[in-house]
Order: sequence, then C-alpha cells, then structure tokens
Amino acid sequence: MSELQPIPILMAEDDPEDRLLTREAFREGRLANPLFFVEDGEALMDYLRRRGSYADEALYPFPGVVLLDLNMPRKDGRTCLAEIKRDPGLRHLPVVVLTTSAQEEEVVRSYDLGANSFVSKPVDFNKLVGIVQTFGCYWFSIVELPDAP
Repeated sequence: MSELQPIPILMAEDDPEDRLLTREAFREGRLANPLFFVEDGEALMDYLRRRGSYADEALYPFPGVVLLDLNMPRKDGRTCLAEIKRDPGLRHLPVVVLTTSAQEEEVVRSYDLGANSFVSKPVDFNKLVGIVQTFGCYWFSIVELPDAP
C-alpha cells in the first residue's frame, strides 16, 4: 500500500458506545488513519464487496485492516471471518478480532477461522488508547500490507 495516504481501517461494531470510544481512542492515540464503521456483519460484507450503499469507492475506500467484533446482529463476526477468508478476493485482508470475549475457545476458534490477531477490548479507556497506539505501530509501521484489490 502507498505510504503517502493513511491506510483506511474498517471496524465492524454494533455497539454505538464502543464505536464512539474507539473513535476517541484513535484521536487520543493520534492515529491518522481514516476509520470507517459498519454496524453488523451484513453491512461488513456489503462494504467489502462494494454492494448497495457501499458501492462508491471514493466514499468507502477498501480497508487495509478490519477490526471485527464477534457478537453482532444479522451476521456475527465468526461467520464474516469465515466468509472473508474463503473469498479469493478478500482472504489476504488482515482481520483483527476486537471483542469483549476473552474465552479461550473464542480465541482458538477465531484463529482457526483465519483471524490475524485477537484482542480483548479493555474496560479502561486509557488501556484502549494504549492498544490503539500499539495496533497502529504494528499494522502501519512494522508489517507490510497487501495492496487493496
């Protein structure tokens, strides 16, 4: 991906408070990457496949990384993760599970489905800011990401 443009991040999260806190944590953590949100798994897949209201690439750029909640309405994160990793056009897209669940079975299942990372959402805002800063450093300064399709 180009180093000139900040890499877009797409977050699939149904909880409005969690979306707001994440946006604030990105601001506080000084991540310049554009952050886009979808509220459920159906919208996530529509966004990634440029269907419906997400067809305009100028308004909804393809993300460099997806932050994925597991427990969402309409289509849960596990189903989306499996779909993404089965799709030849999407399977190289890094997916970071960011969820309140920290149960070992959820961690293992997420990695089995192809998650690139699993992060438990902290309750404390300052810890969330720290996670966001580490996330930004790792995904946008250290690793090489594939170009958008």
